[in-house]
Amino acid sequence: MPSFTLLGQSVLSGVFIGALYGLLGLGLTLSWGLLRQINLAHFALVFLGAYMSYQLAGAGMDPLLTLVVVAPAFFLFGVALHWLLARFSVSPLNTLLVTFGFMVMIESLIQWIWTADFRRMETHYGDVRWKIGQLYVALPELLTFLIAVSLAAGVWALLRYTDLGKAMRAAAEDAPVAAAFGVNEKLLALLLSGACAAFAAVAGVCLALSHTLAPGQIYAWIGVVFAAVMIGGLGNPLGPLVAGIVIGVSEALTMALIAPAWAPLVSFTLLIAILLFRPSRVA
Repeated sequence: MPSFTLLGQSVLSGVFIGALYGLLGLGLTLSWGLLRQINLAHFALVFLGAYMSYQLAGAGMDPLLTLVVVAPAFFLFGVALHWLLARFSVSPLNTLLVTFGFMVMIESLIQWIWTADFRRMETHYGDVRWKIGQLYVALPELLTFLIAVSLAAGVWALLRYTDLGKAMRAAAEDAPVAAAFGVNEKLLALLLSGACAAFAAVAGVCLALSHTLAPGQIYAWIGVVFAAVMIGGLGNPLGPLVAGIVIGVSEALTMALIAPAWAPLVSFTLLIAILLFRPSRVA
């Protein structure tokens, strides 16, 4: 039987990895739920952002400050991607295929520039760790948690309480009616798509702070993040964060109590249960 210290550390680690799942899923749930675009390129953008942060940090820039460069560039890419998809009236199902193509292209670009070798960002953040009782908290993981919670809560508040957010939700619900009331649906969609890409940049920096990078790892994150997004509800900024933490803690406890090999089954078991018993959650 594992000790209480091991169980406590496992739960804490699960919360932190779950926060990263939620951060990775933030842009995806917004583009899927509000723009009706299943954007697989989002995962490749996360890794591209991670590699760009790694490169800039290697040149002497603070990893968090790299967002000043990376996030605006990704915002423009997100705007251009949505313009392209809207220009050719790509259906929601076909966005899955088109953005998969972009994902493969971005992966190839990453491999061409940085090769397929494993990369690790070495920063002063990684050397900071606190001991709270018998538990250890690493600064990169804590930063990821705080950033994920702040962004998710901020976007939720924006969508719920501001005129801009209400206009976005109205356009997603019924674009023609929203346009009749003066909502510029096309402009809002461009802004939202750019914001989703910028969120991918933020997730990429957090990923680089605490994980080793390799281009082929892009595909390893798709399943669990998709599960977090669908369990949390499409278009709900807080949903992937809560679902991600539930998945992360469940995986960590499974590894501690049973065996590491069983951990990947957790997210898909939860997803199947949600689809079977609460289909309205992912409708």
